[in-house]
Amino acid sequence: MNDLKEGKMRRFNYLSGEIDAVYHETALQFGLSDSAMLVLYAACSNGGSCPIDDICRLSGVRKQTINSALRKLEKEGVVYLEAIDKKRKRVCLTEKGMEMTGRTVARLITIENEIMDAWTQEEYETYLSLTDRYLTALKEKTKEAAGPDEDSIS
Repeated sequence: MNDLKEGKMRRFNYLSGEIDAVYHETALQFGLSDSAMLVLYAACSNGGSCPIDDICRLSGVRKQTINSALRKLEKEGVVYLEAIDKKRKRVCLTEKGMEMTGRTVARLITIENEIMDAWTQEEYETYLSLTDRYLTALKEKTKEAAGPDEDSIS
């Protein structure tokens, strides 16, 4: 790979890591684990409840990790689980959970919205388009690189 591309990927990876670090530090400031914040974020941004499968899929976090966070949040009276069907459950915020998200993840969502609102519509669309294009290509190329017997990356 040439130096220019290596430098761009290094910068991209640095920025991605720094963004992740900001979310991690924010979770700590809120007194939450990263996985608990993901659960509360998903429930809050979906009107107070969210299927567990969606939380795992959208966050990229393993179901076992999310379930550990759920057990802790349930024990604290922040969430409860509700059956969707025989196999699926959804996370629902309790009144205590709604109060907690108001002090934590709802503030984060407001910050994210303020940042996006400061962008022009063109900047916003460009950002989403390029991010989607990168994700799609990354999925395709890593799947190809894994070979026909290795469909573990998706």
